Amino acid sequence: VQLVESGGGLVQPGGSLRLSCAASGFTFSSYAMSWYRQAPGKERELVASIGSAGGSTNYADSMKGRFTISRDNVKNTVYLQMNSLEPEDTAVYYCNARAYREYWGQGTQVTVSS
Repeated sequence: VQLVESGGGLVQPGGSLRLSCAASGFTFSSYAMSWYRQAPGKERELVASIGSAGGSTNYADSMKGRFTISRDNVKNTVYLQMNSLEPEDTAVYYCNARAYREYWGQGTQVTVSS
């Protein structure tokens, strides 16, 4: 099983990034997918989640209207489009798959700074 995140990096405040998480080794279309993040010195928190078929999404309050989660069950990939980024969004972003088992990716660093 692998969850491989990509797309992180350094961006200026107000900028955008699109994270991707490529999944393999399990039946992707049967799993709800989520993005979490963890900032230095803070606990890991849920950013957004999406149902197995992509029909339902959920966002943390501070991300609503700025972030969009989506998935492609043909490409076995989940995305996180992040707009209007703020320094407070700086964190390591993790991909999570959950059904009867749970899997995590290794994380990708997002740094928002001028």
